[in-house]
Amino acid sequence: MMSASSASSTNAPNQLHQHQQNLHTRPIVYSIAGSDSGGGAGIQADLLTMHSMHCHGCSAITSLTAQSSVGVSSVHVLPASFLSKQLDTLLTDLPPVAIKIGMLGSTELVHVVADTLKSLKDVFTVLDPVMVSTSGHSLMEPNVQQAMIDDLFPLADIVTPNQLEATALCGVKLSSFDNVEQAARDIIKMGARSVLIKGGHAEDDEQYAHDYFLASFAEESLEDSSEKREPRLCDAHNGVWLRSPRYKTDNTHGTGCTLSSAMASAYALGERERRIQSVEHRRGAYSSIDIVDACLLAKAYVTAGILASTQLGRGPGPVAHTNFPNTHQHYPTIVQHPSAGESPPFRRMVAHNADTNTNNDVPRLGRILPIVDSIDWVERLCTMGGVTDMQLRIKHETSHEAILRTVKQAQELCQAANVRLWINDHWQAALEAKCYGVHFGQEDLYKCMKSGGLNELRQHNLALGISTHSFGELAVALGVRPSYVSLGPIFCTTSKHVQFDPQGLDVLKTWRNLIPPDIPLVAIGGINDAEIAAQVRHAGADCVAVIGAITQANDAAVAVAALNKAMV
Repeated sequence: MMSASSASSTNAPNQLHQHQQNLHTRPIVYSIAGSDSGGGAGIQADLLTMHSMHCHGCSAITSLTAQSSVGVSSVHVLPASFLSKQLDTLLTDLPPVAIKIGMLGSTELVHVVADTLKSLKDVFTVLDPVMVSTSGHSLMEPNVQQAMIDDLFPLADIVTPNQLEATALCGVKLSSFDNVEQAARDIIKMGARSVLIKGGHAEDDEQYAHDYFLASFAEESLEDSSEKREPRLCDAHNGVWLRSPRYKTDNTHGTGCTLSSAMASAYALGERERRIQSVEHRRGAYSSIDIVDACLLAKAYVTAGILASTQLGRGPGPVAHTNFPNTHQHYPTIVQHPSAGESPPFRRMVAHNADTNTNNDVPRLGRILPIVDSIDWVERLCTMGGVTDMQLRIKHETSHEAILRTVKQAQELCQAANVRLWINDHWQAALEAKCYGVHFGQEDLYKCMKSGGLNELRQHNLALGISTHSFGELAVALGVRPSYVSLGPIFCTTSKHVQFDPQGLDVLKTWRNLIPPDIPLVAIGGINDAEIAAQVRHAGADCVAVIGAITQANDAAVAVAALNKAMV
C-alpha cells in the first residue's frame, strides 16, 4: 500500500467532497447463484446487499427455484450453456471487480464458472458452498461437491461454509472451537486460499456468534509486497476469531447469501479506492480493506439485518437490508479465543465534553494529547498550562535501563504538574514508573498480548490507548476494550512513516459511529493548527493528538490555548 507520508498539510482539504466523483461510480460485483422466488435468498438477496453496500450488482443465474418462506417445492437447474452465455454477455460490457458464487447444481455449471474465473485477472471471488440446508438436508450431489472442491476451491479467494457445510466437507462434527480451527486447516488443505467458517448455527452460545477465519497466505502491504508488517491480531494467516452479538429470531433466511455478497462488495469498495491515483484523495480505511476487513464489514451488515428482520409469510422471514455498517451495536470484535469470554475493560475515561451529570467520577481525557520525544518538551508542557494528558514517544533507544530512566524522569515531572503521562509502546517501563497509561500500535499490542502484558496492565489499573488505521484494527481494539481509540493519519503527515493512506474526515465520522459513545475517539496525523483541529472536532473527534502543531509553533503556549479552544 502507498505510504501516507508524502507531504505536510497546512490547510485541511474539504474531505467530505473529495470523493464525490469517485463515489458516483459504483464498483461492479457479480452474483453467480440461484434465484429465490420468495425474494429472501439467492440472487435477490445478493442484489439487495450489493446495492446497500454501494456497489452495482449483476447476476448470472444458475438455477430457478419455486419457493416461499415455508419451503422449496421445485428446483430447475439451468443448462451450463445458458450460464456461459450470461457470463460472456456481461463480461463484454460490465467487467466485475468482485464475484460471489452461490448455488451450483451440476458439475457442468461448476466447470463453466471455473473456466470463467481462469479467464479473469485480479477479480476477488467469494465462494459460498450452498451444500446443506438449515434443517440439515443435502442440497448438492456428491459429484458436484467434489467438482467444486477440485475446480473452484483453488480459484476462489475465500470459501464461506457454515458449520453444517464445514462438517459435510471435513466429515467431523464441529462440537468445539478447537474442532472449528481444525476444520479450517483441513479446508485449506483441500486447496482453499482462505476460509470463513460461520458460527451462526452453533447452539452453545446464546450471547455471541463466533466465526473463524484462516488464510493460507501471509498478508503483506496491498500495493507494495516489499513492505513487510510485524504481526497483528487481525492478520489472516494467524487465524482470526470474529465475535458478534447474537439475536434470538427465526427470521434469518438468506444470511449466508447476504454475508458472501456483502463480503464481495466490501472488497470491491476497497479495490475501487486503491485505484484512485492521488494518495491524498483516498480514504485509508477503505483503501486498506483486505479480506479480513471484508469479513468484518459483511458480518456487521448481516448482524444489523438480523436485528431488523421481520416475518413476511408463514415461515421464517428474510434478513433485512439496511446500510453500509455505521453502528457500534453491530460491529464485530476480534478476540484471541472465543472460550475466554469478554475481556474486562481497561481503566475507563470519558471525553472532555461528556455529560457531567453521569460521568463526574470518571477521569476526562484532555481535548489535546501532545506527543513529545524528549524530557525538555515534557518539562515545557508541564509548566505552560492547558495540558492534562501527554504522550512520551521514545525513539532510537533500545536499552531498557535508559528507557526506564527517561520514563521515570518524565513521570516525576508530570506527577508534580498534575499531568497524566502516557508511554508509547514501552509498557514495562510505564508499569515500573507508575505512569497513568500506555499507548500501543497494533504490532506492539500483539506483542504485549502474547506475552501476557495486557493482564499486567489491567491488574495495575493502567489506562490503554490503541492506534487504528483499518476496519480490522478497529475490531481488534474494540475487543481489548481500551480507554480510548485513536485513528490516523487523518491528513498527510511527515512526523511518522505509516503504511496507510490519509483517512480524511469521512472516515473519522464513520469511526465515531462504529466506536461505543463512552470510549473517546482521538484523531492524529496532519492536524497542524487550530483551524484543522476545529474541523476534526466537528467530524466527531473527542481529542486531537498533535506533534508539530505544538513543537513547531512560534509560541507553544499560544498553540496549546488555540487547540484547546478549537476542540470545545
